[in-house]
Amino acid sequence: MKRQIVVLAVAVLLSFAGRSAWGETRYTVTDLGTLGGNIPFPRSINNSGYVVGNMDPNGHAFLYHDRSIIDLGTLGGLYSNAWAINDNGDIVGGSYTSNGSYHAFLYSNGQMTDLLGSSSEAYGINSDGQVVGHHHVNSNERGFLYSDGNMTTLPDISSAYAINNCGQVAGSAKMGTNRHAFLYSKSIMTDLGTLGGASSVATGLNDSGQVAGYASIVGGSAGSLYHAFLYSAGTMTDLGTLGYRESNAWGINDAGQVVGSAHDVNTPSCAFLYDSGLTVDLNTLIDPMSGWSLDTATAINDLGWIVGGGTHNGQQAGFLLIPTPEPSSLVLLGIGAIGLLAYVWRRRRQAA
Repeated sequence: MKRQIVVLAVAVLLSFAGRSAWGETRYTVTDLGTLGGNIPFPRSINNSGYVVGNMDPNGHAFLYHDRSIIDLGTLGGLYSNAWAINDNGDIVGGSYTSNGSYHAFLYSNGQMTDLLGSSSEAYGINSDGQVVGHHHVNSNERGFLYSDGNMTTLPDISSAYAINNCGQVAGSAKMGTNRHAFLYSKSIMTDLGTLGGASSVATGLNDSGQVAGYASIVGGSAGSLYHAFLYSAGTMTDLGTLGYRESNAWGINDAGQVVGSAHDVNTPSCAFLYDSGLTVDLNTLIDPMSGWSLDTATAINDLGWIVGGGTHNGQQAGFLLIPTPEPSSLVLLGIGAIGLLAYVWRRRRQAA
C-alpha cells in the first residue's frame, strides 16, 4: 500500500508538472503602465523581476519594478535606451550626450556613467559586471568586451549583443561578404552559420552556451526571410514562424526557453515562446478576455517571467507575464498532495 501511495504521489506531481508545460500553461499579464504619459518598451528582465528598456515618446531609459517606473535620464542628450540588466541591478545601454554623440553607459547605484566615451552602445552585462556591445574603430563597427576597466576589441567587423556568466559572448560579425551569428569563447570566435541562407544574428545567450537569434533560410538572401533559431551543441534549429512569414528570437533563459516574435509584412506581429521542441503563440496562454494583444516578447528570466510589448485595450503598452501557478506554487501543491495521500494511508492503517 505504501508503494502505491508513493506511485500515486509521483503521478500527482507529474500531473502538476504537465500542467506547467504546453497546452496548460497560463500567464497573468501586468501592464507596466506609463510615466508622465510615456509608455515603456521592455528589453531585459533579471531574476529579481527588475525590467529595463526605453520609453515612448520621450525616448529615455527606464527601470521598472513592482508597478513602479523610474526614468533613468540620459548622458546629457535627448535620448537613451537600456538594453540589459544583471542580477546585481547594474544596467547598460546607450545615450546621446550634450554634444550629440552616442555613448555606451553603465547605470549603477543610481548614477549613469559614460562607459567608453566614444561612438558606442552596450547591449549586455553579466553578473561579474562584464559588458559587451559595439564601438567604432577607424569608421568600422567593432564588438567589444569591457571587463575590470579594460576593453577588448573583438575580431572582424562585429557587434556583441549578449554575454553569459561564463564570459562567453554572442553577436554578429562579417564572415566573407555577409554577417553571421558568432559565439566568442576563450579568445576564439566560432561562426554559427545560418539556416541555409546568407546571414544570421545572435541576440541571446545562456550560461550553457545556447544561443538564440534569427537567420535567413534556404533560398533567402541577406535581409529577407529570417527565421528564429536556437543554437545548441553545434546545431542550429529553426524555431518556425507559427504560420507567419518570418520570426525573430530575442531572448533565452538558462532552461533553454526562447522568446521572440513572428510577423508578416504590414501586419501586427505575434509574441511566441519556444520550449522543449514546441513554439507557441503567447496570446493563446493568457486570458482571452484580458484585452491584450502580445506582439513581441523580448526577454525571459530563469523563473519564466517574460516581458515585451503589445496593445492593451487598443493602446500601446509594455507587459510582464508571470506563469500561474508559479513554480513555487506547483511545489507547494505537490507537497500538499503528498501530505493528503500520506494522511489517507495512515487512516487506512489505523482502521485496519
